[in-house]
Amino acid sequence: MLTNKELREIVDVGIALTTEKNKNRLLEMILETAMDISNCDAGTLYLYTGDSLEFKIMKTLSQNISKGEQGEKIDLPPVPLREENVCAYAAIHKELINIEDVYHSERFDFSGPKKYDAITGYRTKSMIVIPMMDAEEELVGVLQLMNSMDKAGNIISFTEDAEFVLRSMASQAAVSISNMKYMEEIKVQLHSFVSAFATAVDERTPYNGTHTRKVAIYSVILADYINKMCEEGKCEEYFDDSRKDQLHLAAALHDIGKMIVPLSVMNKATRLDGGIVKIEERFRLLKAYYEIDYLKDKISKEEFDEKLQYLDDSLQFIREVDSAGFMPDEKLAKVEEIAAKYHVKEDGSKLYYLTEVEKDCLSIRRGTLTCEEREIMESHVVMTKKILDKVHFSKNYSKVNLFASTHHECLNGTGYPSKLTAEDLELESRILAVVDVFDALTCTDRPYKKPMPKEKAFAILHDMANKEGKLEDRLVTWLEEAMENVDMESIDDMNVL
Repeated sequence: MLTNKELREIVDVGIALTTEKNKNRLLEMILETAMDISNCDAGTLYLYTGDSLEFKIMKTLSQNISKGEQGEKIDLPPVPLREENVCAYAAIHKELINIEDVYHSERFDFSGPKKYDAITGYRTKSMIVIPMMDAEEELVGVLQLMNSMDKAGNIISFTEDAEFVLRSMASQAAVSISNMKYMEEIKVQLHSFVSAFATAVDERTPYNGTHTRKVAIYSVILADYINKMCEEGKCEEYFDDSRKDQLHLAAALHDIGKMIVPLSVMNKATRLDGGIVKIEERFRLLKAYYEIDYLKDKISKEEFDEKLQYLDDSLQFIREVDSAGFMPDEKLAKVEEIAAKYHVKEDGSKLYYLTEVEKDCLSIRRGTLTCEEREIMESHVVMTKKILDKVHFSKNYSKVNLFASTHHECLNGTGYPSKLTAEDLELESRILAVVDVFDALTCTDRPYKKPMPKEKAFAILHDMANKEGKLEDRLVTWLEEAMENVDMESIDDMNVL
């Protein structure tokens, strides 16, 4: 009969099995607990793979053998589901097998254990094999235990009490393994959906081809480096697997709102985005009008030549500023000057050198988007939040939406869309802000800018942190240190999780 103490231990084991989150540790705990309950010397845990039993954990205490506890593959072929193998028989028939002495049993083929004993000098005697069945009575795996011992260390048969306890524990273990497997499948499914969405965003335009993936990679690289800083006592933050996974998902979804942004804005490569053709046609027409004016003696030859030269110079200037990275005041003034010019036609109407839209586009200080277009582009974070609000995230991923939709906020309140400040932004949001800008500066697929070397990019990031107060300089420094030995050309091939 089991004592109250032993019954309490069984309950404690059940609780421990259901709370363990690490798969390798769970499997090791199952085998160690089974061996401890039955006071046996050796054991093997197999998992059912559909057509065979795969070795997962092996232990022999008297020979100090322990394999598979860190998840490493055991170099033994899987056991086929044939009835001559005792563990396979237990799996096929879902039956507990208790053998007093394998050397005197003809029921199963024990040539394998006997060969092992001959090589190692071990003596396999008593054995119990327990199928692990989950709540749906589906086979999960098999526990095989050898050489139960009494208090004096003598090998004895596995008792009826041991059978009862091991059967109960195996059932609890099977449920725990099934639950963990189910959670892993859910996680894989979630990541596959996220990967599909991220791919859809990046594939929508050639100018965003690798951005989402790289932001996710940089985020995890920085999180791992923060863990290193924590281990060295240089910070208190730490990213366990769950927290890092949530950051990775937020990074992968941070631009999902760009699915709503028109391609005319997403793909705008220059300020005029092809509109230079209309200006060229208009300037040819203006030249024709001025030639007519000259032929009708409305303007002199000198004035005619000056008009044509001004048009040629202006067109050359427009071509240059159309793709310029930055527009200083003198160039903006030149745009205003050209836009104010016009020709008066025969009917008294005016043909301006530039339309209002063209003037606005050429007057963009930096980048290629007008104020209206930038508002449309910036709305992607609002749409990111709106889209992700429709997704039910479990507890472990409850802040994915928050982090994803705040990656353009700044510590000094100048970001968008909500003008949040440092006290409103969690570490994950700050990380996404830093790595998003870093990739924008160093990426190779933006049509309106050349990629910057890492050194120049980090100089700009430090300025954004120290001079402008937008980013957290500690994170910029850590990312810089973490990226020191990373090959930028191979970054897209990295597997960070």
